[in-house]
Amino acid sequence: MEPLSPRRKWRAITIATLVLVPAFWSLMIGLVAAATDDKDAADPSGMQAAGAIAFGISLIPFVFIALAFLSEHPRPPAAVVRAMALSVFVGLMVAAFFDPLTGVVAGTASGGIVALRMDTDHTVRSRILAVVVASVYTMLLVWTIGGLVLLPAPIFPFTALGVADHLAERRADAARAAGV
Repeated sequence: MEPLSPRRKWRAITIATLVLVPAFWSLMIGLVAAATDDKDAADPSGMQAAGAIAFGISLIPFVFIALAFLSEHPRPPAAVVRAMALSVFVGLMVAAFFDPLTGVVAGTASGGIVALRMDTDHTVRSRILAVVVASVYTMLLVWTIGGLVLLPAPIFPFTALGVADHLAERRADAARAAGV
C-alpha cells in the first residue's frame, strides 16, 4: 500500500477536526450547564445539559469515521470501533484525575491513534507522545487561562497526531539518507 500523501492526511485531520468542534463544544456546554448552581443559567430539570452532552457524544463516532475513511485506513470499521473504545477509556480516566476538558482532548486524541491510518514510518510511540503533549498543553491552558481554552482545544488532538507523524517521517527520511 502506498503511503498516504500529506495533503490527504491533513485533509482527513481537518475534516475530522471540523466534525469534532461542534461535538466538543456541545459536550462542554452540557458539562458546564450540569455543574452550574445558577438556576437562571441552567434548566432546573437538567434536560438541556443532558441534551447537549448527548448531542456531543453522538457526534464523536462520526469524528472517527471521518478520520478512518478519509485517511484511507485499511480496515476503517474496526478502526472506528477500537477508536471509540480507547477514546472512552482514556477520556474517562483522564477526566477522573484532571478535568473534563483535558479528558475529552486526551480521549479523542487517543482514539485518533488507531483511527488515523499508520504508514510504515509512523510509530505508536510518537503518537502516544503526541497525545500526552496535547493533553498536558490543554491542562496547562485550563489551569492558567481558564474557560477561554474551550475555543482552540478541539484543534489539539488530531493536529498533534499529524505533527507526530510528520516528525516520524522526517526522522525516517534522515535515517535512510544517512544509510542507517
